[in-house]
Amino acid sequence: MTDQRIHNFNAGPAAIPLKVLKEIQGSFLNFNGSGMSITEISHRSSYFDDVINDAVARVKRLLNLDDRFHVLFLQGGASLQFAMIPMNFLGEGDTADYVNTGTWSTKAIKEAQVQKKNHCVVASSEDKDFSYIPTDIQFSTDARYVHLTSNNTIKGTQFHDFPDTNGIPIVCDMSSDIFSRALDMEKFGMIYAGAQKNLGPSGTCMVILRQDMLDRANENLPTMLKYSTHASKNSMYNTPPCFGIYTIDLVLKWIEEMGGLEKMETYNMEKAALLYDFMEAGSFYRPTAEKSSKSLMNVTFRLPTVELEKQFIAQATQKGFGGLKGHRSVGGCRASIYNAATKESITALVQFMASFEKENK
Repeated sequence: MTDQRIHNFNAGPAAIPLKVLKEIQGSFLNFNGSGMSITEISHRSSYFDDVINDAVARVKRLLNLDDRFHVLFLQGGASLQFAMIPMNFLGEGDTADYVNTGTWSTKAIKEAQVQKKNHCVVASSEDKDFSYIPTDIQFSTDARYVHLTSNNTIKGTQFHDFPDTNGIPIVCDMSSDIFSRALDMEKFGMIYAGAQKNLGPSGTCMVILRQDMLDRANENLPTMLKYSTHASKNSMYNTPPCFGIYTIDLVLKWIEEMGGLEKMETYNMEKAALLYDFMEAGSFYRPTAEKSSKSLMNVTFRLPTVELEKQFIAQATQKGFGGLKGHRSVGGCRASIYNAATKESITALVQFMASFEKENK
């Protein structure tokens, strides 16, 4: 029942819009009059053709994509993309630039190292424990691509503006902030995102790939690891994650109904301001990201002591606020406020935080 739902601040798998969940619930046993669940229909059927084609069309409308861009739905999560990207785009003698802004960037860099692909870490914020986004980056003139992670879920930092790479295409992991704001897609040769944070359930990775990148991709690879395999078959070379794609389609429909990416960006800025303004007005809660780099998706913060943090998380859980424990690698607290997080939930959280502070100051 909906009245038993908590305020969900999980970092991923994360909240899905309630309207989408209700639509799934209503059609789950009999999808579009098929007499079958969406989990039972054939991916070769016209029913699923309609689903995946609608999802692709919505992606292209929301991001104003032209025919140069392919929209793919793959499995293996963003983590597999860390390996597929250098595998496909770096041949002998090629190099790529990477910007290291924390855990996920570090993992992407490691996959290039494992393959012994030439790469250069042109900037890093490790000197301050990844609490900021580097600026004034000097990119290589001959790089095949520049790899960025747009939002760091663990450290709570985010690129608010993407750097000028002198025409080198950006390949960007947008797992945690895709479709949260408008984008100038001319800068990007590829973006990819695990669905479980801002798009839908886990198990699906969306890849948006520009044709000129695909034209230069290595074809001497195992079939399933070539982007051309999936682009040529509309993501259906093998059985795709049908339920995940269906849910993503409904989430994209919801974003369009909300007014598109410009409206979503405004709403996300308003939500984040509620939390940051409250914390910055006092000293009890301390945001961990530098002010110029703070994420609109993952608000990471500390309390005066670790003991108070444990009490805060325990009491919050009892009162129906879920997912506020920080990542196990850093501790502290984190409120993930993706697209589906409502302003009402964040207002309720701020009220709880004020009450907790009053009781424990």
